[in-house]
Amino acid sequence: MSRGKTASALDLPRPDTLDAGKQQGAYEALRGAILNRQLPAGSRLPSTRSLAERWLVSRGTLEAAFDRLHSEGYVQRVAGSGTRVCAVIPEQFIAAPLAREIPRRPVAPDQPDAGVQSHVPFVARRPDASLFDLKTWARCISRGLLTVGPGVLEAAHPAGLPELRAQIADYLRSYRGMQCEADEVIVTTGIRHALDLIARSVLKPGDTACVEDPGYLPARRLFALAGAHIHAIPVTADGLDTAQLPEAARLAYVTPAHQAPLGMTLSVSRRLALLDWAARADAWVVEDDYDSEYNYNTAPLAALKSLDSGDRVIYCGSFNKNLFPGLRVGFMVVPNVLRRSMLRTLQLTGHSVGASDQLGLVEFLRSGAFVRHLRASRQAYQARRDALLECLGGHCTVSGQQAGLHFVLWLPPGVEEGDFCSRAAAVGLTLQPLGKFCHALALPPAVIIGYTALTLAQIRFHGRALAQLL
Repeated sequence: MSRGKTASALDLPRPDTLDAGKQQGAYEALRGAILNRQLPAGSRLPSTRSLAERWLVSRGTLEAAFDRLHSEGYVQRVAGSGTRVCAVIPEQFIAAPLAREIPRRPVAPDQPDAGVQSHVPFVARRPDASLFDLKTWARCISRGLLTVGPGVLEAAHPAGLPELRAQIADYLRSYRGMQCEADEVIVTTGIRHALDLIARSVLKPGDTACVEDPGYLPARRLFALAGAHIHAIPVTADGLDTAQLPEAARLAYVTPAHQAPLGMTLSVSRRLALLDWAARADAWVVEDDYDSEYNYNTAPLAALKSLDSGDRVIYCGSFNKNLFPGLRVGFMVVPNVLRRSMLRTLQLTGHSVGASDQLGLVEFLRSGAFVRHLRASRQAYQARRDALLECLGGHCTVSGQQAGLHFVLWLPPGVEEGDFCSRAAAVGLTLQPLGKFCHALALPPAVIIGYTALTLAQIRFHGRALAQLL
């Protein structure tokens, strides 16, 4: 027998695991002997020849098991010296020893989000994920990854993949009337991420940020976190009352396509007045275009950004509102003077979108699947809206139903929002009072009705219950 190949004096009995699978069984037996110190650190393993004779397996089976132990760091194989157990086994690097057995505490269950939820009547102001074609999405992600190869997974694109930004810019030119190019687009994880970037990059403590009243609560809170003074501007039938905008404000946040939550469209005259104010005050306008894809009666107005000859509008959009909530991909169209500071903030916070989702969206947009999905989902949401309005009949007043994912239901005179929401909860309905969205403005009692993430059967069943409450 050659030097270093003599059998170890340590007897390793044939393990029972060999009967299930010889190579895996041999590996598990040797690894177990190392971990329980039957083979202590520094000891030499028997030669594969002698162990093969003892265990009645082929030498090749044991060579494969030895190679695996070597690759995982359990043993060292040196020509002429045999195979020896490493001084420090791998588990000692990743598992700290326990001085005593500590009983594990029970895990507290996650509490459901108390805000907007899918399939909860009538707080479901979000897209219906069941309408999304998962097979097409899977093909788009696979095709995108296979087309670009591993290089794109290593490249750093803080603003988002150039291909995705080009597709977004093309979509905005075709469907939102905007003249923008790919280098103006920054990919985000959604509207709130965009607002956070804007607050961090544009606002300084003490600045005035104007918001709609009633309006989108997260915008108000994010601007306040940046140290801004919040100035609430009332909303009228034509949208934001631009006559009340202060000259000293730093920015104004608006939802011109479908005001959140009242649902009216900002009139053209007020859009022009808003842009004129921004130019005079050297201020920025933040356009939240969160659900402009869904209009049920007429074609939508072009985006406010399309009128922005002075480059004062920061446009925010999101795929989370028209594909599915868990996607977490949005975008901004940023004025050139703000682009560098926005990217610095984005890199510092580290909030970026994964390459696979971006590549999937590139293919989804390029193939036309996105526009096809919008057409199909728009028809489905219109049918659900019509079914709900039919359940309510003509005995109630609604507004904002011409577009978007929700409308406002105005309550009968003398009915309080809190009392009505409590009675609705008793019959399984979750309603949000309009007063929750107001800052200083006092409006008649009303509730927000979300319907898009409900099935037709749910809408008809719960719609009748809502009608009975009215």
